[in-house]
Amino acid sequence: MNLSNELHVIFGTGPVGLSLAEELLARGKRVRLVNRSGKGQIPAGAELVAGDASRLAIAQELSRGAAVIYNATHAPYEQWPEILPRLQENMIESAATAGAKLVVIDTLYVYGETHGQPMTEAMPYAATSRKGRLRAELAWGYLQAHRTGKVRVVLGRAADFFGPRVLNSSLGQYVFPAALSGQPILTLGNIDLPHSYSYMPDIARSLAVLGEREEALGQDWLLPVAPTVSTREVSQLIEQALGHPLQLFSVPSIEQARELGIFDETFATEYRELFYQYTEPQIVDAHAIEHAFGLQATPLDEALRTTIRWYQENTRS
Repeated sequence: MNLSNELHVIFGTGPVGLSLAEELLARGKRVRLVNRSGKGQIPAGAELVAGDASRLAIAQELSRGAAVIYNATHAPYEQWPEILPRLQENMIESAATAGAKLVVIDTLYVYGETHGQPMTEAMPYAATSRKGRLRAELAWGYLQAHRTGKVRVVLGRAADFFGPRVLNSSLGQYVFPAALSGQPILTLGNIDLPHSYSYMPDIARSLAVLGEREEALGQDWLLPVAPTVSTREVSQLIEQALGHPLQLFSVPSIEQARELGIFDETFATEYRELFYQYTEPQIVDAHAIEHAFGLQATPLDEALRTTIRWYQENTRS
C-alpha cells in the first residue's frame, strides 16, 4: 500500500478538523473534509465536500476508501442528547464498512469533578453532569465497538483548546482580541488555580499519530499539555509576549456571566453544570502518550506567541 496516498476523511471543519487536515497534508496524506454545507476555507490541497454525517448512507459513502476517519464533529450543548449518539453510530458503521480506523476527539467532561487530583487514563469516569455522563456513555460505546472487533477505534482527550483558529474557548475570542486592542480580557472562575490547556497544533499532531499507530488502538489517551500553571500565569505570559500589561475582567460564576450578557440564556443554562472546571484545579497528566509515542506539548510561551501572531493576522481590533 502507498501510505502517502492514503485517504483520510475528517468529519467536521471546526478548529480541530482544519488543524488536523493541515497536519495530515504535511504528512503526505490525501484529506477529505466533510461538513453540512460543503463551504468554508480549508487548507490548500484538501478536498471539501458537503455531507450530513447524521445520515448513515451519506457518512458511509463519503468514507468509502478511507484508511482513517476522524470524528471532529460538534453540536450545540442543548442538541447533544439527540445528535451525538447518532453521530457515534454512524461513525462506527462508516469506519466498519470502509475497514478504516476511527479516531475520535473527546473531552475531559467524563471525569467530572476531580477535586484537584491529576487526570490520567486510569481515572474512572465519574461525571455527575448530564453532559459528562453522556460523553462517558459514548466513550464506553466507542471502546466497546473496538473490543467486540467491529471497528478499530482510538480516542484522544483534550483539555480547554487554544491556538490558531480557536475562537470559542475560555482562552480564545474573549482573551486575545481584547489583549491586542488594550481592552480587559475576560477570565472565568478562580484564575489562581492550576488549569491545563491544550494547544491546537499539538492536538492535531497527536490525533494524526493516534491514527497511524496500531498500538494506540482500543484506548483513550490524554493529549499532551504543557506543565500546568494558573490562568493568571497564562495571562502574564501573554503580557510578556505583547510587551504591555493586561487588564483582567474576572467572572467568578455562570450567573454573573449570564447577567452581564457574556453568555446567552441557553448557553448559560447548559454550561452551568460544567462550570466546576473553573472553580477547582484542572490538571491533566499526559505522561502516557508522551512515553508511548514521544509526543510532547509545545512550550506554553511559544504556543502563546504563535497564537497571538495568528490573531494579529486574522482578526481586527
